[in-house]
Amino acid sequence: MKILALFPETTSDTQLLSQEESLGLKEFLKNTDHELTMITSDKDVDRFIEDVDVVISSPFLPAYITKERAEKAKNLKLAITAGIGSDHVDLDAAIDKGITVAEIPGSNNVSVAEQNVMEALLLLRNYEEGHRQAEAGEWDLPKVGATAHDIIGKTIGIFGFGRIGQLTAERLQPFEVHLQYHDPYRKKELEEKMGIRYVDFDTLVQTSDVIIIQSPLTKDTKNKFDKNVINKMKDGIVLVNCARGGIVEKEAIAEAVKSGKIRYGGDVWYPQPAPKDHPWRSLKQTGLTVHYSGMTVEAQERIQQGVHNILTSFMKNKPIEESYLIVQDHKVANSSYQTQN
Repeated sequence: MKILALFPETTSDTQLLSQEESLGLKEFLKNTDHELTMITSDKDVDRFIEDVDVVISSPFLPAYITKERAEKAKNLKLAITAGIGSDHVDLDAAIDKGITVAEIPGSNNVSVAEQNVMEALLLLRNYEEGHRQAEAGEWDLPKVGATAHDIIGKTIGIFGFGRIGQLTAERLQPFEVHLQYHDPYRKKELEEKMGIRYVDFDTLVQTSDVIIIQSPLTKDTKNKFDKNVINKMKDGIVLVNCARGGIVEKEAIAEAVKSGKIRYGGDVWYPQPAPKDHPWRSLKQTGLTVHYSGMTVEAQERIQQGVHNILTSFMKNKPIEESYLIVQDHKVANSSYQTQN
């Protein structure tokens, strides 16, 4: 079996998701007949895609399995996301070709939920301007304080109320905020327990002081937050996106940040890695980082274990644990990735 894995080049600082450590796959596959090929760029995928059986990549540095590549990949049976998400895989092509698509659920849920809360607080408190002044040797307190806000009493809207959305809500409860959510699958059993109310999408957009995006990227959510939606939001709203860059319309975000309509933060971009001329790179007053919210040391350890579990089942020709599956047997196997008709 031939396995193609895309990991970042090792630098002076390494991690489990790197060429050097490679999620422990070198040791895992030692004394087996399986062949591991590692690459450091999506551009290299085309050199090997025709012959490989398995592709492994993270959402942080993805190997894009497009329709064209799926057509070339005569032997490809399994595409593993070393983390959460499937937007770098053309699911329709995977369904058509019978390629199993898997992820590591729960691997970075807590990590991303913590980042969501951190981003919301940093943007509300105008932290970036305060930090900029400290670095520049300035002391213009009104410039910071005029747009710095407490989180207490704010209405926090969560778009996408899966496990990460729920964990985010749990971590926000002690701040004495008003919580509301929108999700295609209403979760009535959690609403009273968690002190959160369900609202339709327009209400979420129009009434929230902070919106945290925590939805998968699907046909239904692609560019969901476009110029029209952003214009309906409160002036000065905080928008946090640690889900997927493609859920928001990048040019509309850039325009809204520049005009002061929104404050935007998060760690996801489209495409990834983001090009140097990406319109978000020059934005001021944002909490943007590289895509690392789910890359804590602890999250990487959970990702490694999950990848090993999937490969063990696959190599032994045993069923892959259902919780890992996004696509299997020519159909979507996870309700979170089903589109709404």
